[in-house]
Amino acid sequence: MSDASLDARIASTRAELEGTLDALEDKLNVPKQASLLAERVRVSYSRNPVPWIIGATAAAIAVAGTIAWAILSDD
Repeated sequence: MSDASLDARIASTRAELEGTLDALEDKLNVPKQASLLAERVRVSYSRNPVPWIIGATAAAIAVAGTIAWAILSDD
């Protein structure tokens, strides 16, 4: 293998490693991921709010039921 070929291969490997590290940094950046999730939720809600409303209602009923069970149970 010639020096030029080896240098090109090293440069290519470094560039690939840099890309991998950048991708890992993006995945592990919690504030960035949270903002991306919030944006996806906003877009989803603006397209069709019905499932979100049904889910929120179901969650509220589940919480109210749990509270009622805890208060009214005969433990």
